[in-house]
Amino acid sequence: MRSIPRSGRFGEFGGRYVPDTLFGALETLESVVRSVVSTPSFRREFRNLLIHYVGRPTPLFFAKTLSQETGYSVWLKREDLCHTGAHKINNAIGQALLARHMGKKRIIAETGAGQHGVAVATACALLGLDCVVYMGAEDIERQAPNVFRMQYLGATIVPVTSGSKTLKDATTEAIRDWLKTVETSHYIIGSVVGPHPYPSVVRLFQSVIGREARYQFRQRVGGLPDYVVACVGGGSNAMGIFHSFIPFSGVGLLAVEAAGMGIDSGQHAASLGHGSPGVLHGAMSYLLQDSDGQISLAHSVSAGLDYPGVGPELSYLKSIGRITTCSITDRDALNASKWVSQTEGIIPALETSHAFAALKSHPFKPNSSILLNVSGRGDKDLRTLMND
Repeated sequence: MRSIPRSGRFGEFGGRYVPDTLFGALETLESVVRSVVSTPSFRREFRNLLIHYVGRPTPLFFAKTLSQETGYSVWLKREDLCHTGAHKINNAIGQALLARHMGKKRIIAETGAGQHGVAVATACALLGLDCVVYMGAEDIERQAPNVFRMQYLGATIVPVTSGSKTLKDATTEAIRDWLKTVETSHYIIGSVVGPHPYPSVVRLFQSVIGREARYQFRQRVGGLPDYVVACVGGGSNAMGIFHSFIPFSGVGLLAVEAAGMGIDSGQHAASLGHGSPGVLHGAMSYLLQDSDGQISLAHSVSAGLDYPGVGPELSYLKSIGRITTCSITDRDALNASKWVSQTEGIIPALETSHAFAALKSHPFKPNSSILLNVSGRGDKDLRTLMND
């Protein structure tokens, strides 16, 4: 388990900034991960579920029309074809198996776009676990189809009406629940955020994306792509596909954030590109905050990117210059959604639409090969698209 740092740090980022009540649960989780995940029985069960239940490996698709229109060779890693419609199911299945191993039958989760909540509710239904999902009231409004899916799968949805009524506040309430029920509950964090060891655990389960993509690209194209591109909110799909390419300095890694109404407007969610180091939800990372260290409100048309922080490992990779960032406005993301839908017959999640928009705005080298992670499908965003 060398991929999980003993210190819980990625440079200055990461750590475990939590009340004493949670230290025991975090240490137990770290111990279980180190002792269980690498065992043949766990790996066999996890792998079998990924293949026969989730539908892995997901395809690598050559986007012919996008390639013709941009001048790049554009390859899509189709995580939208996973069971439940997004990459989130990889981590949900993995952590649900860990919870069962720890003897914890109640699962807590937070969700923004709803895809993590649906994935956790699905895993809980499969494994016979109780599921409670915290979701901001604003996100409940704009992600109604996913709310119904979670409830239909047997999950209890707890609306969060404090603060911005979005992902940050849902995460805060989920942590409060966990503080009170830590002996019987496991908290399945959906992104590479939170206190150690969560950023590494989530990345561990999501790294299957990059391993598959690297192998598929070598088989289909030969060598390595010039760039790997992914949208970034907390960062689970980005770290999932970036991780296998980090050692190869010739591969550019582009993290695409939400510029919302425009960076100058102050209504955005570009923590990597325009944030500063601070502590949120148990870890140090780049955050949107004011001069007094108070967390700023984030904004994005995409609920999954509407978060004022980002994972500590991504923060570290940005600090050492291993990843490049760019930001895309709501309008450009909506335009990209229609562009991809009408040229490739793929309706992407609005999160992924930010990554697609970067194909038009980011200065890639001419004739580059680009591997783009399609983190999820756009069914959940139809209400927003219909009102655009």
